[in-house]
Formats: sequence, C-alpha cells, structure tokens
Amino acid sequence: MAPTNQLDRTELNAWRRGFTPQAEIWNGRLAMLGLSLGLGALVVWRLIATA
Repeated sequence: MAPTNQLDRTELNAWRRGFTPQAEIWNGRLAMLGLSLGLGALVVWRLIATA
C-alpha cells in the first residue's frame, strides 16, 4: 500500500494557482458561495415580486 501525502491545514488553505489540490478546494468554496448567493437572490426577488 502506497503512503498518502498528507498536507498541513495551513498548506491546504493556501491560495495556489494552477491544477493543485488547493486551487480545487478554493474553486469548490467559491462555486458554493456563488450558488448560495444566486439562489438567495432569487428567493428574495420572488418574495418581493409576490408581495
């Protein structure tokens, strides 16, 4: 069994560019933030439009 390469928490949250695990983590975080803000805006807009 091959040993896994564990990263430190500070290294995992580092802002790295390119095809790195850190960039993929930040892509996921920013995608979820955008999705949440978009859905929240649609809900608020729908509530205001029906009032």
